[in-house]
Amino acid sequence: MKSRILIKIGGRAFEGEDGFRELSEAITQNPEAEVIIVHGGGAEISQALKAAGRETVFVDGMRVTQAEDIAIVEAVLSSTVNERIAAWLSQNGVVCCRMSGKTRGLLIAEPLLTRGGRSMGFVGKVVEVNPAAVLDALAEKEVPVVSPISGDADGQSYNVNADSAAAALAAAAGCTDLVFITDVPGVMVGQKILARLTVDEARDLIADGTITGGMVAKMESVFEALAGRVPHVHVIQWQGPGTLPRIIRREQIPGTSFHA
Repeated sequence: MKSRILIKIGGRAFEGEDGFRELSEAITQNPEAEVIIVHGGGAEISQALKAAGRETVFVDGMRVTQAEDIAIVEAVLSSTVNERIAAWLSQNGVVCCRMSGKTRGLLIAEPLLTRGGRSMGFVGKVVEVNPAAVLDALAEKEVPVVSPISGDADGQSYNVNADSAAAALAAAAGCTDLVFITDVPGVMVGQKILARLTVDEARDLIADGTITGGMVAKMESVFEALAGRVPHVHVIQWQGPGTLPRIIRREQIPGTSFHA
């Protein structure tokens, strides 16, 4: 079975061009694998909103996005960040296809409410995926570079969490692997990395307080991908150009792998 790997990029390894140069090397040297990239851009969104005099409010770890904010958020993610990532990859030999969740109805969203039923403004959750735009790009030997900005049935833009967007897209696009690149080496118990976890084991670690903070939200995206029949989900740090071929060859790689 051909590897189709969705990489959700994040962390300090991808704050500058060096990480993307290494990622480009990995992609070009492993043409047998199809690669999809999903990105976020939280720090730059915060900077842009601050520059516009907008206050950033977080509820349950999510950014409330008001009507006055969504145009700024979309410009940062779908233009500034998306264009820069595609340019860095292209300069290093990767043929890219830029898109967002709004491209040909790729990710259809509806408003996301907090656990208490509070509105998050124009924060969305993915309710439907139409992967044709991504699959067509892969058929043309292009790497889709996807901003998580998504639209509802009327085209209204919503700010969708990039991890959640990656999970939904990986399931709908028939990916063999979903790889979350983070600043931490995996799920930790003390100083020990847990190499493999089931969903039940991960839920128990959340319940007993071992998994906390931002990793809890990432686990929800892991669970979503596994429920969508993505066979292999990984939470790892980027470890250079050799990261991708090790995933393709099913070699043990430092980090945490999840199975249903």
